[in-house]
Amino acid sequence: MVAGTDGVLMRLLMINPNTTEALTQRLAASVAAVIPPDVTLLAATAAQGFPYISSRAEAQIAGVHVLETLAERQAGCDAALIAAFGDPGLMAARELFDLPVSGMTEASMMMALSLGQRFAFITFSQHLAPWYEEQVRLAGLEGRFAGVFTPDEAITTISTVAEDLREPLVSTCHRAARHADVLILAGAPIAGLANDIRRDIPRILIDPVQAAALQAVAQFRLLPQGASQGSFARPPAKPNTGLSPSLGHWIAGQDQT
Repeated sequence: MVAGTDGVLMRLLMINPNTTEALTQRLAASVAAVIPPDVTLLAATAAQGFPYISSRAEAQIAGVHVLETLAERQAGCDAALIAAFGDPGLMAARELFDLPVSGMTEASMMMALSLGQRFAFITFSQHLAPWYEEQVRLAGLEGRFAGVFTPDEAITTISTVAEDLREPLVSTCHRAARHADVLILAGAPIAGLANDIRRDIPRILIDPVQAAALQAVAQFRLLPQGASQGSFARPPAKPNTGLSPSLGHWIAGQDQT
């Protein structure tokens, strides 16, 4: 298959930094519902790490897996999507690799800004709120952010959160709708839920993985090389120790042309 920008196939690599394969399947199904027919979706699940990333520390560790996966698979894809809210490894990936890379948090916030004046995150655990709020501060969007809203009910199985907490999440959306006109359903375990509950919610709902997939497609159409200048200029090659072979060789400049 030949990749290009003019009516030929595009290969989009979706990297799930969580180790739960059921989440990868849920995310892939949500992406498949919106990408153009000339885009082939490739999916990768983390082989090590955590069933679900829920803290800054876990995101830092997962970010390494994202970079390793890109180093191993970049030659077989045209753009990449980091399929975890909080965008672990996003900025580092843009700095290191010569292809567009999108993230769920950033893409969904950018989409929300084009659809309303204020946006809010709806997620399934209050434990995630400080980390998610931090993503908004880092993006400089506090003035248009209405906060993180969560149900009171606790999660049981991470792969069935969307089904188990469907009604509490709908109620939470109604509560958030009093404060924001765009609601982002934040977190890989509730990917796809927006399509199921949209008619029940009086506000615009965004599925972050869909927003990130469409952003990656747009980035590839506009600039196939991705970020490569200014603050994202490629760093000089550097010797390293203990990294995975693909990532270590790439950073050392042995595989770059």
